[in-house]
Formats: sequence, C-alpha cells, structure tokens
Amino acid sequence: MTATLTPRRDDTEVSSRPARPQSTRRPRSIRPLGVGVVGLWLSVVVLLPLAALAVTSVQVGLTGFAAAVSEPGARAALWVTVWVSAVVAVVNAVMGTVVAWVLVRDDFPGKRVVDALIDLPFALPTIVASIVLLSLYGPHSPVGVHLNATQPGLLVALAFVTLPFVVRSVQPVLIEADREVEEAAASLGASNLTTFRRVVLPTLAPAIVSGAGLAFARAIGEYGSVVLIGGNIPKKTQVASQYIQQQVETDQPVNAAAVSVVLLLIAFVTLFVLRALAGRGRAREAGEP
Repeated sequence: MTATLTPRRDDTEVSSRPARPQSTRRPRSIRPLGVGVVGLWLSVVVLLPLAALAVTSVQVGLTGFAAAVSEPGARAALWVTVWVSAVVAVVNAVMGTVVAWVLVRDDFPGKRVVDALIDLPFALPTIVASIVLLSLYGPHSPVGVHLNATQPGLLVALAFVTLPFVVRSVQPVLIEADREVEEAAASLGASNLTTFRRVVLPTLAPAIVSGAGLAFARAIGEYGSVVLIGGNIPKKTQVASQYIQQQVETDQPVNAAAVSVVLLLIAFVTLFVLRALAGRGRAREAGEP
C-alpha cells in the first residue's frame, strides 16, 4: 500500500504567493534634510540675487521702472537683442539639425574630433571667441570679410556660442530613431525629402524646438562673445547686456536693473513655454488626452 502525499493548503498558498520586494526607499528622516539643503542653496545662488535685482529695479516705483525700460536706448538695445537672438535660434535650428544628422548617420575621418568640437563653446571663455572672431572678421581680416560692428557679426558670434544646444538636443533623438520606419517609407516609393518631412521631422521637431529655445534664451543674455566683434554701437549693434554695463558705469543702477529684469522675464517665459511643450509631448506619447 502506497501512501499518497498531498501538500498542505498552507504550504501551497505560501509557495505560490509572490515574494514581496524589499523596499529600497531611503528613510523618511533624510528627506527634510535634503529638501532643506536644496532650498538653502537655491535661495543663496538664485532666489536672493533675483529678489535683490527686482527690488533695485523698482526703487523709484513702477513709473520709474517703466521709464527706464522705455528709454530710446533701452528699447533699441532690447530690440536688437531679441531680433538677433531670434534669427540665431532659427539658423541654429536648421544648421544644428544638419550637424546632428551628419554626426549620427554618416561616417567620415575625424568624426570623433568634430563631435568633441561641438562642445567647445561650452568650455571656451566667450571673450576668447570674440577675440578670435575679431581677428578673423575684423578690420584686418585675413579672409577679406569685415563683420566688425555689424549685426551679421553679432549673428556669427551668437551662433558660435549657441550651436551646441540644438546639436545635443537632436543627436540623442536621432540615435534612438527607428530606422525601419524610414526604410518602409522608402520601399513604398517615398523620396528622401518626403521621408524626412513626413517621418523623421515629426520625431525630431520637439528636440529641435527645445534646442532652439535654449539657444534663444542663452543668446539674449550673451556678453563676452559680442563685446569686441559687435562694436557696441547704440541703436545698431549694442545688445542689452552692453547697455546694462553702460548704465552701471554711468551710475544708473536702476536703469540697469530694469533692463535686466526684462531680459529675465523673456528668458523665463521662453523656458516656461519649452517646459509646457515638453509636458504636452510626454502626455501625447503616454496616450493621455
């Protein structure tokens, strides 16, 4: 007679029950300390200087703030800054995408060197860029191109310091893009231009807009790269940062602070719009309404 062993119900339930993963969360007692350190650091580095700037800009009241911003020199400097920065953002949106495409899709000798050079404007002091541009395109230009004290000179200087934003925004998206979709479009008879416009560009568009927006926000506050090549001609090549320096040197800190606040607001609105667009893009990818 053979005895049949049957597992007990308790043993079966225990063995079939999935093991609970161990919690990897840090103790809650650490969180207040981390939040406090971050809040203190941001207050000292960001919030307090911005608050001091805002208070200085309204020392003589909102009427004085409006008068400082509406002065002909201030309005001209702000207009030149915004106009040139917008053009640079558009140019970088196109050329930055082209550079990213070549770096990702093509192989050529010296590719790693070119890829490393893209980040050079981040590491190079901007005043060095201005000196180099002045030597190359100044009054004694060895190539016969004279851009000193002209708006095209400002465009070249700002394009130099803002190029990495678009390239580094588009590059990872191109690396992760699904090549099979492009191959399928080509097999159905689509031309290269149609494939890029209908398949590739919609995927790259959020990254291009983000990079161009960051380039614009960076350009409106640029000083070092334009200080020499720009010429600082009022109402022509004088950008807002140079106008601010001029107001400080002539002992008019309220005017300088008022124009600085306007630049700050422009940059903040730009970054806010970029964050909103990025949030909508993530929600669309997740299938949320």
